[in-house]
Amino acid sequence: MRKGFLAIGAVGVLALGSLTACGDDSGDQAGGGSGKTPKIGVILPDSSSSVRWESADRRFLKEAFDAAGIESDIQNAQGDKNAFQTLADQMITSGVTVLMIVNLDSGTGKAVLDKAKSQGVATIDYDRLTLGGSAEYYVSFDNVAVGKLQGEGLVKCLTDAKAEKPAIAYLNGSPTDNNATLFKEGYDSVLKPKFDSGEYTKAADDSVPDWDNTQAATIFEQQLTKTGGKIDGVLSANDGLGNAAISVLKKNNLNGKVPVTGQDADPQALQNILAGDQCMTVYKAVKKEADAAAELAIALAKGERKQTGQTVRDPEGNRDVPAVLLTPAAIYKENVKDVIADGYVTKEQVCTGDYAKLCADAGIS
Repeated sequence: MRKGFLAIGAVGVLALGSLTACGDDSGDQAGGGSGKTPKIGVILPDSSSSVRWESADRRFLKEAFDAAGIESDIQNAQGDKNAFQTLADQMITSGVTVLMIVNLDSGTGKAVLDKAKSQGVATIDYDRLTLGGSAEYYVSFDNVAVGKLQGEGLVKCLTDAKAEKPAIAYLNGSPTDNNATLFKEGYDSVLKPKFDSGEYTKAADDSVPDWDNTQAATIFEQQLTKTGGKIDGVLSANDGLGNAAISVLKKNNLNGKVPVTGQDADPQALQNILAGDQCMTVYKAVKKEADAAAELAIALAKGERKQTGQTVRDPEGNRDVPAVLLTPAAIYKENVKDVIADGYVTKEQVCTGDYAKLCADAGIS
């Protein structure tokens, strides 16, 4: 399965290779063209919804900026919209020439992007598109494809379990996150035909505010109670929500009997998959996403603009945003080892305690 990850890498290289410079056609945009010292500000969303923001994104972005010899300031809003705006104000005041954000919602994100633009600061939406915003670039994964992999994964695991007319519960992401909408579009494209045909039934369909894992556990417990325990599969939009569902299933001695999906390939999710408590996750090679965003940010900081060869439609802003969209991959028990081999997580993080034997059985050496 290692070959599959090399293929993903090729997609990332192709995307980066298409970022050809087209000179400084950015008018009065900030950066090298404005005579200011290049400095890049990054605002990450939180450290609770997923460990990736601190363990992966921060690290890879900083490495890229440091390698380019460009000063950077990477902060985390910790899920606080007021803190998010305060951090943006501080960065703009400190003289950043480029601001990259992962918005908490489109309203807050738009206000920050618009203020940065008014101050001559170039902007990038990272991972999440700010609807109605003014970012010059958007860098992410193909999020509809992420959702499609989750839907296909749940179907595969239910088929393997020989489930008959399974009842499915949805634990969708935050209703304020456009990515959650795109994930749902993806898994609905796989599962809705099965609901329509009567092959599957939908037991519940709830969104989790702010991707909050504690609320997710409460919501799933309510779903399980309302259905009298009749839930045969859980489409959870990320690993945190999936683990919340698994914690409830464990209390009811249902873990391992009800397939659960995820996303982010975090260490706990990989352990859940090895233990048979989670059906699958979606791996997004964050280094490739961070490198693509850093390349664009570094160019903007130097007063250059690059062509991405792709766009995404912002329906609220009624515009096409230049974009880099990378390709995700489905992870099951048989290819957990490839996430470790790819360097995203370490063997030491996953193969602890009782998981050591499960790792050995899965070919993780």
